[in-house]
Amino acid sequence: MTNPLLDAWRTPFGLAPFDRISDEDFAPALDAALETHKAEIAAIADNGMPADFANTIEALEAAGRDLDRVLSVFFTVAGADSNPRREELQRAFSPKLAAHYAEITANKALFARIEAVWAGRDTAGLTSEQHRVLMLTRRGFLRSGAALTGAADARMKAIKGRLAELGTAFTQNLLADERDWFMDLGEDDLAGLPDFVLAAARAAGAEKGRDGPVVTLSRSLIVPFLQFSDRRDLRERAFRAWVARGENGGATDNRAIAAEILALRRERAALLGYDSFAAYKLETEMAGTPAAVRDLLMAVWEPAKARAEADAQVLEAMMAEDGVNGPLEPWDWRYYAERRRKADHDLDEAALKPFLQLDRMIDAAFACANRLFGLEFRAVDLPLYHPDARAWEVTRQGRHVALFIGDYFARGSKRSGAWCSAMQAQAKFPEVRAPIVINVCNFAKSDPALLSWDDARTLFHEFGHALHQMLSDVTYESISGTSVARDFVELPSQLYEHWLEVPQVLAEFATHAETGEAMPQEMLQRLLAASTFDMGFQTVEYVSSALVDLAFHEGDAPADPMDLQARVLDELGMPRAITMRHATPHFAHVFAGDGYSSGYYSYMWSEVMDADAFAAFHEAGDPFDPGTAKALEAHILSTGGSREAEELYSAFRGRMPGVEALLKGRGLAA
Repeated sequence: MTNPLLDAWRTPFGLAPFDRISDEDFAPALDAALETHKAEIAAIADNGMPADFANTIEALEAAGRDLDRVLSVFFTVAGADSNPRREELQRAFSPKLAAHYAEITANKALFARIEAVWAGRDTAGLTSEQHRVLMLTRRGFLRSGAALTGAADARMKAIKGRLAELGTAFTQNLLADERDWFMDLGEDDLAGLPDFVLAAARAAGAEKGRDGPVVTLSRSLIVPFLQFSDRRDLRERAFRAWVARGENGGATDNRAIAAEILALRRERAALLGYDSFAAYKLETEMAGTPAAVRDLLMAVWEPAKARAEADAQVLEAMMAEDGVNGPLEPWDWRYYAERRRKADHDLDEAALKPFLQLDRMIDAAFACANRLFGLEFRAVDLPLYHPDARAWEVTRQGRHVALFIGDYFARGSKRSGAWCSAMQAQAKFPEVRAPIVINVCNFAKSDPALLSWDDARTLFHEFGHALHQMLSDVTYESISGTSVARDFVELPSQLYEHWLEVPQVLAEFATHAETGEAMPQEMLQRLLAASTFDMGFQTVEYVSSALVDLAFHEGDAPADPMDLQARVLDELGMPRAITMRHATPHFAHVFAGDGYSSGYYSYMWSEVMDADAFAAFHEAGDPFDPGTAKALEAHILSTGGSREAEELYSAFRGRMPGVEALLKGRGLAA
């Protein structure tokens, strides 16, 4: 019997045949794909012909297609619809894959061929894109330890394997804590909860097999519970469980894992000759150095902290009026902030949510992409990995551009957060491939599905990443789509959020779930006026997390990361009623893998650009100005990593921006 993961996929759009794939197919498919890839690498390394771009760099680009297909399917389901078998497979695959890729970058014969192509680059007649791919390939090998020998080479391989194991364990521990904790709500526990929260709590209860509503640790449920529940004791209980993810003791505790990860990263950087892991990691980013990151974060920290402290005094006074003694606590902030928002802006989340239907917000994201870039979206019925997932064919002027998959609802089998990934990246070599892109979110499930304003922003954010993948137009997959500097990758996503706030978009798509009426103009104006409400709180919880991440990686690895976290927050003067957005034991951005390690600041670095980039449309007098949209696609969305990020942005805007646009956009400017 053949393995459907390795068969030729004669399916619409080249999508994986999910209806024919079982969990038992993954392990044998991976083993076979690894052997194929090893043979391909050996053929490149042992080629008797003189090394050139085609037989070495392009050959590397073409290798590993079977492996890519197997992993794209496996990691899609492992992240969005896990189960015990998939978790077991992930624990087995992680060290195996780390060892495989470490073996490739440690292949001395292969690296010698790459060096030979590099040495002859100026006379090889390479295009600018080929030169970029060559440089990035060589740099990637060097930064992976290709030039190491002897004991250092062996140690690097061991470090990579162990880090892969630890990242998987961290992720699975966090998922287990989020999945296993819930709080039953009796009739006396529902005071203050609007209908949309009750509907989400009942749906969560049904998923957990309970007779009534429950609160889970899904952000889409616990945040509105903290906003609306009149029961301070229950808010405290839920909040403490939420922030304790990963530090509950026992088998799922992540604190020792975090410490070992930081120690191994420090050792890895030292083997490569860097003073710190942050210095190693930031070398290839726009920021360049830890000092540049710190300068940006501290420029934002002080005004954000001042705003948050002023807001805290207002909220504490409201609490005192309620007869609640004692200081404002973290489980009080969202509750009193929501009441203040209603008082100051006459904006009630319960009244707002019926106007933010999931399906209408999806339509809005699609409509903006149509007006800006001419993309059209047609729903298609395809076998997918979960009943909640939906698919659309994306076309432009009748030509297929991409397949887009959306998986929007929270469930116990899905890791927290929201993300975009490409199950197939755009490329023209070794054959033309259209992207298959997926957005995964964790919105509360109800009928109809209603979003908070933050949920709607998340939907637009992830769709901005999807557009970066869909509109990619390069030759080589290694520089396709979102294969860019980490502190540049958030620019398209954060920029796209701005179109959600365009009044004409909301006027058309923010329609009431029951009446179908458009959002009243007065409510729309109040909503937009409140866009920077509570921005001190939001900025403080984010920047504190980014500064702790930086501190973890700037010097020697801390023996006790929790102690260093506490010291950093103390030195910053962290407001007592605000916690880090991601405390160390559940800081998946930083510890689930290397992606955002030393790089959580990236969202803010990109935000400096996104505020300035959207200003280009304002300067043109139209948020859908065709010329500006064309330039955005030409210089940023279609170019992938074919040039340095600063060069791409400067080509679009004519210059790099300063931090002033960010402070103004967050309402923190002096």
